[in-house]
Amino acid sequence: MTFNCFKEEVAKAFGIPVQFQRFWLWAKRQNQTYRPNRPLTPDEETLTVGQLRDTFNKIQNAELRLFLETEFGPDLNPLPLPEKTKDEILLFFKLYDPEKLELRSFVKSSGKVIEIIPKLKEIAGFSSDEEIKLYEEIKFEPTIMCEPLDKGASFRSCQIEDGDIICFQKLQQTNHVEKYQYPDVPSFFNYVKNRQIVHFRSIDRPKEDDFCLELSKSHTYDDVVERVAYKLGLDDPSKIRLTPHNCYSQQPKPNPIKYRLADLLDMLVHHNQMTDILYYEVLDIPLPQLQCLKTLKIVFLPASKEEPVIHNIRLPKQSTVGDVLDELKTKVELSHRDAELRLLEVFVHKIYKIPEEEKNLGPQDRLIHVYHFNKEANQVQVQHFGDPFFLVIHDDETLADVKTRIQKKLQVPDDEFSKWKFAFLSIGRTEYLEDTDIVSSRFQSKNVYGAWENYLGLEHPDTTPKRSFTANQNRHTYERAVKIYN
Repeated sequence: MTFNCFKEEVAKAFGIPVQFQRFWLWAKRQNQTYRPNRPLTPDEETLTVGQLRDTFNKIQNAELRLFLETEFGPDLNPLPLPEKTKDEILLFFKLYDPEKLELRSFVKSSGKVIEIIPKLKEIAGFSSDEEIKLYEEIKFEPTIMCEPLDKGASFRSCQIEDGDIICFQKLQQTNHVEKYQYPDVPSFFNYVKNRQIVHFRSIDRPKEDDFCLELSKSHTYDDVVERVAYKLGLDDPSKIRLTPHNCYSQQPKPNPIKYRLADLLDMLVHHNQMTDILYYEVLDIPLPQLQCLKTLKIVFLPASKEEPVIHNIRLPKQSTVGDVLDELKTKVELSHRDAELRLLEVFVHKIYKIPEEEKNLGPQDRLIHVYHFNKEANQVQVQHFGDPFFLVIHDDETLADVKTRIQKKLQVPDDEFSKWKFAFLSIGRTEYLEDTDIVSSRFQSKNVYGAWENYLGLEHPDTTPKRSFTANQNRHTYERAVKIYN
């Protein structure tokens, strides 16, 4: 397509006659901004669009970007364009109104700074005696550069050239500056660059937005929680706890944001990716106070086969296991007054540590792990479920003897228990046991702790009802509860 044919297409699309069109080439400057650089010459307009693209683009198959200059009269009809001489400069003017927080663009050719001021006042509708201030918009990325212009200087001495942008506004009186949040052009540009719409979701409802706030990337932790608290009608912002968003899982991250440890920009960045989602929760105590405490989710397992009961306990971080048990005794009903409690930490279905050794073990006794498991017929890997437990086995004790004690401990009916299988598992290997097998012969080591400890497996269907610990259970995929045994 010839360029003249292209101009005719522009005339049809925008209603601007060909003779009233002037196209400019864009140029990338040293500060990485793009500005109209110069008009196309008559010779260049005789080329095809493809030839123009190849001539002015160093990158193969890149787009040809042009700026269309037009002139409109008061009736909004196109007018002939003024002649462009080498001594004249095409400038872009933006009017900033701090009351409306907006910029309106005007495109005019001009000479010296002082000479354009009356025309700018006329265009903006200002009175002739209104004082105005001018700024050059130099660049927006990676940092804002917007510098005041000396009205008494020439455009050349100010290094103003074709395509530059000049912003102007009414000169604010000193006593009026505090009236506006963004009183001048530089402060408004800073607001535009840093504004960020953040979608807030309740930690208990991580799939749906509760509300959105317009914030600034430069906001501190206090700025963010104050605005969230105001939105929620909460008097104490320190009771707000925020959790960042995982861009990959589309879920809250496992760990919430520490008190005053991150600004908004840090909260929204995940592995060099920017998100616009934060999760919030309203605490019953201030977050700084909560961070000095350790919160444990305790699952209390009664001696009978009753449904476990979950308790959340907060204690100072320097508290001992005994402090935990003492606190728990005030919340649970024990089988008898002198009943002892045992605290176990469970991680990925394995008892990871126990605070004290099992009592009254004989020299030939063994303390072993017992897990519930099942597996598909065509699979090698087993699937654990339910609550693991410790079991003392005695020397020369057969599986039949051990099974009797396990059935009594778990209170499983005879017809159901008869279908259970028992296996010795070690590093992924499963060995099914017979009633006459000596169980202790498989467990020679007294070290029951470790990444690959042996254990006795109870293979049976998982018939227990699924328990929902939290509304946001998927948030902590590998979280396991601390369990208390009576």
